[in-house]
Amino acid sequence: MDEITRTAFERLLEVARSDTGQSGRVSSFILAWWNAEGLGGFDLADLFAVDRGLARDMTTVFTYIATRNTAEYPERYRAELEDLIRIWRPQAWAAANEPA
Repeated sequence: MDEITRTAFERLLEVARSDTGQSGRVSSFILAWWNAEGLGGFDLADLFAVDRGLARDMTTVFTYIATRNTAEYPERYRAELEDLIRIWRPQAWAAANEPA
């Protein structure tokens, strides 16, 4: 991930870890990249519900993803993403961590 995208993504992570309407939308955006099928997609209309700076950061990340020749995921941020799943998708977290 290039520096501009990393900075934008890290700003989004910071917002997603808080507890606001915007943070829920930002979290959905991030988690859709990580695993849309299991964690839910992202409604593009949610861009209208975040401030312009966050929308720009989302656009930066989306553009980066769209220009990759192969699928790329933010593996470096696995711990932060797991925190988001625990916070915003507790049912998915519980299901994934049930004892066998």
